[in-house]
Amino acid sequence: MQQNGSREKAWVGTWAAAQQLVEEHNMPPEPGLANNTLRQVIRVSLGGEKIRLKFSNEYGNSPLHIKAAQLAVARGGSAIDTSSIKEISFGGDKSVSIAPGEVVVSDTLDYELPGLTTMAITLYFGEVPADLTGHPGSRTTSYIMPGKALAAREMSTAICTDYWYIISGLDILSEDPEVAAVVALGDSITDGRGSTTNGNDRWTDVLADRLQADSATVKIGVLNQGIGGNRVLRGGLGPTALSRFERDVLDQSGVRYLIVFEGVNDIGEEGYKPETAEELIKAYRLFIEKAHEQGILVYGATILPFGGSQYDNKENEETRQKVNHWIRNSGEFDAVLDFAAAVEDPENPGWLYSLYDSGDHLHLSPAGYKKLAESIELALFNK
Repeated sequence: MQQNGSREKAWVGTWAAAQQLVEEHNMPPEPGLANNTLRQVIRVSLGGEKIRLKFSNEYGNSPLHIKAAQLAVARGGSAIDTSSIKEISFGGDKSVSIAPGEVVVSDTLDYELPGLTTMAITLYFGEVPADLTGHPGSRTTSYIMPGKALAAREMSTAICTDYWYIISGLDILSEDPEVAAVVALGDSITDGRGSTTNGNDRWTDVLADRLQADSATVKIGVLNQGIGGNRVLRGGLGPTALSRFERDVLDQSGVRYLIVFEGVNDIGEEGYKPETAEELIKAYRLFIEKAHEQGILVYGATILPFGGSQYDNKENEETRQKVNHWIRNSGEFDAVLDFAAAVEDPENPGWLYSLYDSGDHLHLSPAGYKKLAESIELALFNK
């Protein structure tokens, strides 16, 4: 890692969620968000003493009004440590109106935030658009209370929903040049399908645990930019990786590393197309080029086996093998993370090892996500 002394203070991401238009079946349950309170729980990676939060109305079709917002340490379920409550402001005001297509950043907040802390962001809304922005794959429970309930220690009567809405990022301010972030760009396997709700056991969570436990990498944060059902090239759920690359990678704060782990949905969902492998490789090359222009190191992860899944056929497997051969052997990535080898059944090539299989032969179990994270050499984050 670079040793060039102090730098001017700079923002570095410690938590993020890739935003998309919330589908109808993922919208907030009654009583909804308008004129009500929403408490959402996140776990940061890096700690810091000055922080800021980001809120998105990117896909909204009308302004979104936040009447008041606060941050507090989460204590399990909907509970918070009331002694840790800090009010969030926007240009000195307690409220903010977010125009359609816009993201707002809060004022800088003095906050003693240890690494790996679980935090609760509580928002009291005014009017909200019919089209909501959010992240359906939160793997984390959120809590809706009628009216204003910002400072409630616990929300025992809340309506629960396992989605995030509006919140898109949390940064810390640091003058240490070694403090930086790694972005994980991916699909549902990065988003954590098959992981434990409220368990923080996605592979990116386990990687954050490992980074924070090692004195050589304790200054590296992890930003999970996975979207379930996402594709690199076209179609899928949420904006494609090609179309969201600038937003979810280049525009994130303090990024020094990128892990590209996406492509299985392009192979499996679209049906066999002989050009898919070359199109994915072309996209990976573009990611590498754009990231390198900003001094970001790019690590390529191989696509996991999907034998026995809905994607399983000879042609799709040939495409996966072709793409993985290029990832492993082209030399174009700054390093290769051979995730496929880490979780493949050694006695049944092309299939996930049973312990690592969530049951659908495509997504991983918590043990599988742990295995992915443990297969990553932490020395890659000392460069």
